[in-house]
Amino acid sequence: MLTPYQPIRHEVLTWDDVDRLVDVLLPQLRSAGPFDAMLMITRGGLVPGGLISEALNLRYILTAAVRFPPNPEEKSAKLMVWPEFLQFPEDALLVDRRTLIVDDVWGSGRTITAVRGRVEAAGGIPFTCVFHFNPYRSLFTKARPDFYGAITDAYIIYPWEIDRGVKGLPRSEPKYN
Repeated sequence: MLTPYQPIRHEVLTWDDVDRLVDVLLPQLRSAGPFDAMLMITRGGLVPGGLISEALNLRYILTAAVRFPPNPEEKSAKLMVWPEFLQFPEDALLVDRRTLIVDDVWGSGRTITAVRGRVEAAGGIPFTCVFHFNPYRSLFTKARPDFYGAITDAYIIYPWEIDRGVKGLPRSEPKYN
């Protein structure tokens, strides 16, 4: 039996699918006005952030690395642990900047909301952006990304993840035409 946190299906995307997601996001982002900075969440947000920053001509690019350490005392409380920021820009780099925070997927929402909170605490003006929003897995009933390319209930596998053998899918060999 599946729990609410287990995806029913896997969806493998192509680079054309990724291009379409960027095409859906760009008008949303442009209508929100210019952004002063982009904060890409490693590792998932690096490729989406690179594509979006290039399309929007954003040059003030920052990164954040976040980890949620396991709680050895209680396995059922693993969603309640505090985030550990392995890498995060200094507050002075975010103050008064309209900052676009980019990740690949909003699943539980823990990572991107933690980053958003930290940008706000630093005096920045955060906006969240993901390729895919999964409202069925989100731990936040009232929070959602400011910008997203698609809503999904699937476990998404992006083209840059294919050759790594992701989550039980077999590792594939590159195909040359």
